Amino acid sequence: MSEYRSNRLRTFRIRPGRSSPGPRISETFSLALLAAALILVPPPVAAQAGGGAAGVFRSREHTFRLVKVLDRLDYPWALAFLPDGSMLISERTGRLLRVREGRAQPVSGVPTVNASGQGGLLDLAVSPSFASDRTVFFTYSQPGAGGAGTALARAVLDGTSLREVRTIWSMERKTGAGQHFGSRIRLLQDGTILLTTGDRGQGSRAQDLGDDAGKVHRVAPDGSVPADNPFRGNRAARPSVFSYGHRNPQGLAIHPGTGEAWITEHGPQGGDEVNLVRPGRNYGWPVITFGRQYGSGAQIGEGTAKPGMEQPLIHWTPSIAPSGLEFYTGDAFPRWKGSLFSGNLAGRRLVRMTVGDAQVLSQEVLLEGSVGRIRDVRQGPDGFLYILTDESPGAVYRLEPGD
Repeated sequence: MSEYRSNRLRTFRIRPGRSSPGPRISETFSLALLAAALILVPPPVAAQAGGGAAGVFRSREHTFRLVKVLDRLDYPWALAFLPDGSMLISERTGRLLRVREGRAQPVSGVPTVNASGQGGLLDLAVSPSFASDRTVFFTYSQPGAGGAGTALARAVLDGTSLREVRTIWSMERKTGAGQHFGSRIRLLQDGTILLTTGDRGQGSRAQDLGDDAGKVHRVAPDGSVPADNPFRGNRAARPSVFSYGHRNPQGLAIHPGTGEAWITEHGPQGGDEVNLVRPGRNYGWPVITFGRQYGSGAQIGEGTAKPGMEQPLIHWTPSIAPSGLEFYTGDAFPRWKGSLFSGNLAGRRLVRMTVGDAQVLSQEVLLEGSVGRIRDVRQGPDGFLYILTDESPGAVYRLEPGD
């Protein structure tokens, strides 16, 4: 999905299990199949606004208030919380900010980024032992021979300065394309790091295990490759590859109970996906997809299913361009506990998904058209949800209980 398209959500698909690939359901449902799907899984329901872009909203489970925390940001891409409650915010243009008590200060020491197209300074993650090691991780589009590619760096945050900045992983083959950097990062419970990369606009790279593009990678905090990575013993594969066949994953969250990784990724014209990422699995792009060629609507690849390739848990057509993903575990909204929240760019909304054992049970659309393109969503240490809008000027909003 192009990040600059704007479509409305009409249909989605639920897959109850992943034991076998099975046939995918066509975008064009028969009336009988559509009726059955609607019985099994409630369709998305939009929350009703009570006060505009910074007012009170009603959802199925909670009334909540939308509060603007910070504005005048320049295409912000990610936010992360430090133990003291302050925030780090990355701006795609290459600036990193530390926000304390509503005041944003630039952080020095950010390496040179290729801020072009969808590239720039991208995702952020904070070490779980930050109180002692002061370590932060970030991704960026790294310039180099041939153009740019996704890279992962670590640094020590000293007030508003980065020290000991070191790139610990980088895409080997760089190109001049300005799209599909992927670039979400999350720390797993074993201390390793997951990193997503997009196909860089060249779909065949996603199926090539010897190419870094279109993958989920797993590395240790120092950039080394864990011994139990699924392709480490394969000489034809990049050892950091954890899963492959991805188009442009821009949402990544770790399930608080199972510790498994869930991702959202952009399809082309339709076919945005939610996937449960498991080691060594092939997620199909561009061999199988629910999406179509831009403009013509022609089929891409071999269809929507193939043995040995994974099916999405759900898919969205038309595309909503999901970006940012978070499981909610706080106490501020008790009936939202366990829900999976996804920001949407083209959809200009926040989607709340209720999930079961490796499945999505229902969806609810919140804030549709209220704040613009939602690039990231994170839970704060105060138990509230925070969202980041991808605009210039962009802003940070906080969802608080409305009652």
